[in-house]
Amino acid sequence: MVHQYQLNGCNIVLDTCSGSVHAVDEVAYDVIALFPDKSGGEIVAELLQKYAGRPDVTEDDLRQCVADVERLRDSGKLFTPDTYAPLAETFKDRSGDVVKALCLHVAHTCNLNCAYCFASQGKYHGQRAIMSFEVGRQALDYLIAHSGSRTNLEVDFFGGEPLMNWEVCKRLVAYARTQEEPHHKKFRFTLTTNGMLIDDDVIDFANREMSNVVLSLDGRKEIHDRCRVDYAGNGSWERIVPKFQKLVAARGGKNYYMRGTFTHANPDFLNDINCMLDLGFTELSMEPVVCAPDDPAALTEEDLPVILEQYEKLAEEMLQREREGRPFTFYHYMIDLTGGPCIYKRISGCGSGTEYMAVTPWGDLYPCHQFVGEEKFRLGDIWHGVTNTAMRDSFRSCNAYARPECADCWAKLYCSGGCAANAYHATGSVLGTYEYGCKIFRKRIECAIMIQVAEMLRKEKQSD
Repeated sequence: MVHQYQLNGCNIVLDTCSGSVHAVDEVAYDVIALFPDKSGGEIVAELLQKYAGRPDVTEDDLRQCVADVERLRDSGKLFTPDTYAPLAETFKDRSGDVVKALCLHVAHTCNLNCAYCFASQGKYHGQRAIMSFEVGRQALDYLIAHSGSRTNLEVDFFGGEPLMNWEVCKRLVAYARTQEEPHHKKFRFTLTTNGMLIDDDVIDFANREMSNVVLSLDGRKEIHDRCRVDYAGNGSWERIVPKFQKLVAARGGKNYYMRGTFTHANPDFLNDINCMLDLGFTELSMEPVVCAPDDPAALTEEDLPVILEQYEKLAEEMLQREREGRPFTFYHYMIDLTGGPCIYKRISGCGSGTEYMAVTPWGDLYPCHQFVGEEKFRLGDIWHGVTNTAMRDSFRSCNAYARPECADCWAKLYCSGGCAANAYHATGSVLGTYEYGCKIFRKRIECAIMIQVAEMLRKEKQSD
């Protein structure tokens, strides 16, 4: 499958199944577009008419271009057949029941009352609770026992607000470190926080033990304070920004992410990204809101053209700042065109419900944090393991080839079939398709590839 698009002056051709990306001139772009349905002679005749009067496009040029495209096809770099479908059902089976990551919900409570919170202000539609050290220790033991031969294990301290149970987090890290050598494991910890309780102890410990810290900030003060308020209705921006700046400075500006959410109130989210940049943050992410369609924060069809344009402008901004020596990272534009993700990940996705699970404060297992609190998705617990095997099997079947709507989508080996939680909340099925999210994802991938292509062409031009 071939996908062609033009963006920021680049003519880009993506061969989905080989992963090859081609930056071409307008003539080659047109030849490739005609190639699947027409013979070489027909392509030459049609394009001679289109480029009539252009002395720089001759019949010989067109025939040479057709020959070049044929060589790319024959070498497996264009029009590569899709041979991965038969593997989709077997990849996850091969991994057995190995678990590599847990999201520990150490606090089902929060000190903020965010209007768009998918977790019902941290309670996940249930009772407020915090995880005991004993439950957390059992969760780590469960991860070790079910990690097979894997060495590297990942644990995210999540909530609610995990800093409301910070002492238990620290004790769990200390316990995990004692288990690494005897079990030949290595833990990688992350922390996701709204920042309200950050102090010197949090900064020092996080910088010593957390491989990554995710900091919740929605950008502009008026946007952030519109939703991210405390229980008295007061905005949190002025209280958290100085703490974030101090933490990031102490981390040397590395191994963190500012994680924003854009809603119907700010589809022009590039303004929020620019605000974060002005504050000194350079590792950024902005996510579309996850909420019910009738929620005032929900994105609408009218918002979509604005959002797609914002992604394009963001890509152009990144290129401009790179040229100026002021680069920044945007999470969704991180893509490696020289190697990229392995085909297992391209087909199988994030591994929710199989390789990755969320643990509630009382030890229940769920496919991921976005399913916590919905009883039918409860997989089991950390003492007895996965007992709801039918539900686990339904997640095992989630892959890039499981949805008929994805069959002709050029991006399916980049999204790996998409987010099961988004699909469920949009359609009622983990095998559904959240088309609004698909449109956003496709635009992000187009922009991410364009950035790489534009930088490659700029460097080639400089070296001439």
